Amino acid sequence: MSATIRALLLVLAMLSPAVAFAQQAQPAATPAAGATLPPDDRAPPALPREGESNAERGKSQPGNNAPFWRAVRESGNAAGYSSLPGVETGVLIQPFVQYPGSRLTTAGEAWREVRNRWIIPYGGALLLIMLGACALFYWRKGALGGHEPDTGRRIERFTPFERSAHWANAITFVILAVSGVVLAFGKFFLLPVIGGTLFGWLSYALKTAHNFAGPVFAVSLVIVFLTFVRDNLPRKGDLNWLLRFGGLLGEHEVPSHRFNAAEKMLFWGGVFLLGAVVVGSGLVLDKLIPGLLYTRPQMQVAHMVHAVATVLMITMFIGHIYIGTLGMKGAYGAMRTGYVDEGWAKEHHQWWYEDVKAGKIPAQRSRPVEGAAPPAAART
Repeated sequence: MSATIRALLLVLAMLSPAVAFAQQAQPAATPAAGATLPPDDRAPPALPREGESNAERGKSQPGNNAPFWRAVRESGNAAGYSSLPGVETGVLIQPFVQYPGSRLTTAGEAWREVRNRWIIPYGGALLLIMLGACALFYWRKGALGGHEPDTGRRIERFTPFERSAHWANAITFVILAVSGVVLAFGKFFLLPVIGGTLFGWLSYALKTAHNFAGPVFAVSLVIVFLTFVRDNLPRKGDLNWLLRFGGLLGEHEVPSHRFNAAEKMLFWGGVFLLGAVVVGSGLVLDKLIPGLLYTRPQMQVAHMVHAVATVLMITMFIGHIYIGTLGMKGAYGAMRTGYVDEGWAKEHHQWWYEDVKAGKIPAQRSRPVEGAAPPAAART
């Protein structure tokens, strides 16, 4: 609990100007050639020798940048001169913040601590848990379905437009997910294997692909939402489906409409809610929203929101990808060809199948499979 409180206080301290303070500004020293990163403030730099001038110190302690970084730290967030455009280009270090019971730190260090101590380890653990759960379920349960025999007659489940929208969204999602996972966790499982040089080139290529695929994903997500929102509205029977876990623990599935309750939860929670958060924060990180100053605090908050939302979204869609490929017989073919066998439709979405057969859904139509033998009941 204390660790949780520490992390929350770090974020609040980083975001709230009320707790941020700067010491009195001191004249900023000119950085020496070959200046290095500032030393850790837990180990303060060595003080200059008594009576020693800057010129003498440069000879007796070559490469010692402690006076320069001491002046930067003492100046707080005072801006110096910079020829680069931007509102913060003259500020080398963010304002100092402090929360009860901790050392003085900067907002940037607080953001780094939240990322490295919370988002990365717990986000990575969540992804691994979801992958392990899918593997365990497949090992114990196998692929779902197959209880209803094929009839040889097929029903159009997805139109060409629906499949195009889905695949455009799915392909960009995979690009974003793979590149995001490598950028966030790659140094733990890829860097030791392929080395720093190759990992650097790979990270740069994936970062570029991530930035370009993001806007395409945003557009396709809007199209997917508008295309499937009508069939994902709550309907009678959804609550019963959830209470019985869809019949997962039994031998037969609970009847459902075109999409069952779990698919509707994925649509509203993963596509709509998390999708909006991921796209919004991603557009900030890509600097595609007009009117924002894109200061460091804004980008740090956008990064944390984006990271948490994407981890949750990837976790949810791991289950969706599993069910759509290995986890359910015939599910992948439905999105690949657009058609399913009547037996599959009756087993997994009985009410949708009955509406199609009754003509209540005219957009869905049946057709025989070319070259397939007629079902046993129709043979003479």
